[in-house]
Amino acid sequence: MAADLIIPEDIKPHDGCFVGGRHFFACRVYFEDTDFSGIVYHANYLRYMERARSDMLRQLDMDQHAAYESGEGVYAVVDLTMKYRLPARLDDDLVVISTVEELRAASVLINQTIMRGADLITSASVHAAFLTPAGRPRRQPKAWTKAFASVMNQTDTK
Repeated sequence: MAADLIIPEDIKPHDGCFVGGRHFFACRVYFEDTDFSGIVYHANYLRYMERARSDMLRQLDMDQHAAYESGEGVYAVVDLTMKYRLPARLDDDLVVISTVEELRAASVLINQTIMRGADLITSASVHAAFLTPAGRPRRQPKAWTKAFASVMNQTDTK
């Protein structure tokens, strides 16, 4: 039966987008994301933010997998500050907004917020370092720092 299935070409994973210097990534709260009370379990906000950051890098043509496979390096979160403001619940439509705030030779600071409509759910400041396979800091690829710089301090057009 599986061999008979034809998957439509337009069925793809969700991609976020940039508006000005902000990256927007939509997600929905599913049952598996919640605790026994129907509220999003605190660690799942980190998952939403990680997905949004990964999508942001893809949108900037940064191939993390290729950088890892070639031995060039990988990003690792080295510091994270997070503030929970309102609970998200089952079936909520959320948007993770990511902005590049600071760029250094071997690291990047990204601020992220999770919104439900006009309501601020969670905010975080994520410091990610670019590391060698041995775990030592390394300069980010030049093309990547240029890509980050291209979206920093942009004003929104919408």
